[in-house]
Amino acid sequence: MAKDAVYLMHCSPRCTAKSKRSGVRCCNPAVKGWAVCRMHGARSGAKPGSDHPNFRHGLRTKEALSLRAQVMELVRESREIAQILGV
Repeated sequence: MAKDAVYLMHCSPRCTAKSKRSGVRCCNPAVKGWAVCRMHGARSGAKPGSDHPNFRHGLRTKEALSLRAQVMELVRESREIAQILGV
């Protein structure tokens, strides 16, 4: 092979991450569709939506808690009434 042969990997965009200590940019090729390489955060993290560990489902909102408290109060009252009636 000739020394001046150009490969696609040499022409690929490079990672934009910089070192904290020296300020030099990372020379690794960036992942397709990302501005950084695989070692600086591309393709990391959990899937979005309900599979993510930090997914907010809304079961513990103030509104949901107050609604459940109201339902439980109605259940208590109905049990008391049923006990009084002997049902």
